[in-house]
Amino acid sequence: MDREQAKIKITDLKKSIEYHNHRYYVLDDPLVSDAEYDRLFRELTELEAQYPELYDASSPTQRVGAEPLDAFSSVSHTIPMLSLQNAMSVEEIKDFDKRTKKLLETDSVDYVIEVKIDGLAVELVYINGVFTLGSTRGDGYIGEDVTQNLKTIRSIPLSLLSDAETSVPERLEVRGEVFMGKKEFLTLNEARELSGESLFANPRNAASGSIRQLDPKVMAGRKLNIFCYAAGQITGITFAAHEQFLQFLKKWGFRVNPLTKLCRGIDEVITHYHYIEGIRDELPYEIDGTVIKVNHIALQNQLGAISRSPRWAIAFKFEAREEITIIEDIIVGVGRTGALTPVAVLTPVTIGGVEVSRATLHNEDEIKRKGIMIGDTVVVTRAGDVIPEVVRVIEEKRTGREKYFKMHDTCPVCNEAVIRPPGEAIRRCVNINCPAQIKGSIEHFASKRAMDIDGLGTKLVEQLVDKKVIKDVSDLYYLKKEDLSALERMADKSALNIIDAIDASKNRSFSRFIFALGIRHVGEHISVLLAERYGSIHTLVAADTETLLSIPEIGPEVAGSIISFLKDKKNTDTIERILTAGLFIEYKQAGTKALRGFTFVFTGTLHGISRDEARKTVEKMGGKTAPSISRKVDFVVAGTEAGSKLDKAATLGIKIIGEEEFLMLIKEKV
Repeated sequence: MDREQAKIKITDLKKSIEYHNHRYYVLDDPLVSDAEYDRLFRELTELEAQYPELYDASSPTQRVGAEPLDAFSSVSHTIPMLSLQNAMSVEEIKDFDKRTKKLLETDSVDYVIEVKIDGLAVELVYINGVFTLGSTRGDGYIGEDVTQNLKTIRSIPLSLLSDAETSVPERLEVRGEVFMGKKEFLTLNEARELSGESLFANPRNAASGSIRQLDPKVMAGRKLNIFCYAAGQITGITFAAHEQFLQFLKKWGFRVNPLTKLCRGIDEVITHYHYIEGIRDELPYEIDGTVIKVNHIALQNQLGAISRSPRWAIAFKFEAREEITIIEDIIVGVGRTGALTPVAVLTPVTIGGVEVSRATLHNEDEIKRKGIMIGDTVVVTRAGDVIPEVVRVIEEKRTGREKYFKMHDTCPVCNEAVIRPPGEAIRRCVNINCPAQIKGSIEHFASKRAMDIDGLGTKLVEQLVDKKVIKDVSDLYYLKKEDLSALERMADKSALNIIDAIDASKNRSFSRFIFALGIRHVGEHISVLLAERYGSIHTLVAADTETLLSIPEIGPEVAGSIISFLKDKKNTDTIERILTAGLFIEYKQAGTKALRGFTFVFTGTLHGISRDEARKTVEKMGGKTAPSISRKVDFVVAGTEAGSKLDKAATLGIKIIGEEEFLMLIKEKV
């Protein structure tokens, strides 16, 4: 294939992939299998690597290809992104209708009603049909440039669809709401809990925190979505009505909420509002009301705006999901990572059609901040599937019989001592075999990057623990085929495969075993450092804080977590029992350390080796990798489409090498 043929093929592949993206992520109606889509994507990636001069920033391969940013730059909105006034009742929405009719001197107004997504407002700018800039709402006048992060949202078109009826405007500014679905929110928080990270309070906070990630790859893993609903500046085309604009958004490839409805008068608006309110909890995303807009653009212009709000639109909010009740007691629950969470036991109260008898209090600092006592009368809120929480105390209702709450010093499940790491608000049980966290501990221990026990997934772990076949991690190595065959839907052949996988895991590297133990704050990289420093599990168990702190990249928080885990007798007993089962996990020096003392930074796209593989190779050979340029860096490895890091490296006099030179270097050092 010559260059011209490649150019034609690349163009066809890009159009095809974007079309299938639209069918899958916007219309929810895919036409090809995942395997076929992956084949098209791989073919495009390979052609772009072969002909880098044909690179196009709007290519679907560039959705997650950007380098992490140091900070976000500011963006001024061409037309301000105004906020809306709120209506909280049918009477208030009728008053809005009366004011609108009076100002327009008419007896009838058509409205468009849309759901009010509980997310983060953004603006997308397209120049000649190509997505060139994305920003947050900010203060309405100035937002932040989050273009690279928005490119990772696959329901946002990188280039507009067009045909004879829908020409592409020279400049198109589209406003929308980025959000995280309820299911994706729960999945994200479960993963964060397992890794010991703080949880997001609700999907809106999760979406906002994701959009503001400096590394687009982190954002890409959050699976955000968008609904588009408004226009900024448009050059080259005009619209008579808002409903017409929404139809064009669909034709251009944007995602528009299917509950949007054109209403002939305010009575139809109110009817549809009540319909949306009734199905609110069935929706896969959070909404907190509706938005009512005058449909005709000429009438919008005639009505204008007051202060920071348009006269032609209003938010028709749902009733607040709050009720008043009494805290009868405060109990402590233990999560899958050992986190102790105080929970308020409430006098049952109905909120949004659901009876609520418990509410999270988050942690002891939050209890003190809100001044919560057992016996207090409190306001409790509930939003969709989010756990109810106490909003505030009504101190005027106190009788003097209220009691202060004291947080536990021992785990309420296993009675082991708990710790509160310095600088953290949460107390934790560090017993690896605590019944409250045993399922998560076993899943992590058996995971691909840890001991890699193939076939030991969530459902099997739940059966093993629930049926009391195993009670701690070490029991895995004492399982017999008969133990597994007795479980539901477990044939003899499957049981034997699991036993074989467990036996195969008995020969793993020391660093993987450390990672498998699930010590808080100890990921794969820290596990490698510990394995290199201590050489065997018994040496590590005998480590003290001072020697741990002497290891580069290990600070007081990580050292404290390691010491707390390894000084717990139940944990060391579990480790000894695993060793007795025949594991060979003594550290072995693997490979050369010829790159020791050198630090590498990778930028741009590598083709012969992935960036992750390149980093691991450097670290395996004793070197270090860094995410950004500094005077401590020795080599910058530049792939195709390398970014601004090259300029900074040149300024600091850092050696810049290409991918081929890098591969030759590591080959020579082996």
